[in-house]
Amino acid sequence: MKLEDTRIAMLVGPGFEDLEFWAVYMRMEEEGAQIDVVGTEAGVEYTGKSGGLTAETEVAAEEVDPAAFDAVLVPGGWTPDKIRRDQSVLDLVRDVYEDGNIVGMICHAGLVGISAGIVEGSDATGSLGIKDDLVNAGATWVDEPAFRDGNIVWGRVVADIPDYCRVLVDTLAEHPA
Repeated sequence: MKLEDTRIAMLVGPGFEDLEFWAVYMRMEEEGAQIDVVGTEAGVEYTGKSGGLTAETEVAAEEVDPAAFDAVLVPGGWTPDKIRRDQSVLDLVRDVYEDGNIVGMICHAGLVGISAGIVEGSDATGSLGIKDDLVNAGATWVDEPAFRDGNIVWGRVVADIPDYCRVLVDTLAEHPA
């Protein structure tokens, strides 16, 4: 297990993309990572945008210490547009990034990175629906399934989850815990 000493904050909120949350969560767990499900409030159960899967927050973003995490991962779906309005979520993402730790964003998750102020100067990908947002925030659009730029790991869309997970696992395995 490559991520035994890795602690991850996995963000979730209303209308999360089911597979971008659960497939990534399970892949990180399979590698031994400790995962805290974080949202704007603790103890809230959210339904994924496909309506079949749920995820419950364990802790509120304002209650966690960003320095305790090696990474924060953001799924896509409608969640990013909702949670980017919460200052504690933005502070968590920005603080993890500024500490030199890993921020993983897939599909629409780049909206959180934009609001946290961490995408300027980065190569970026995601859903075509946020391409203009990323470019207008100072990122350079790259149409690739998944890649790392500095301490950000980018994933494009649901179909690219396997590539995204491979890049995440490799990045976190080489990142000092």
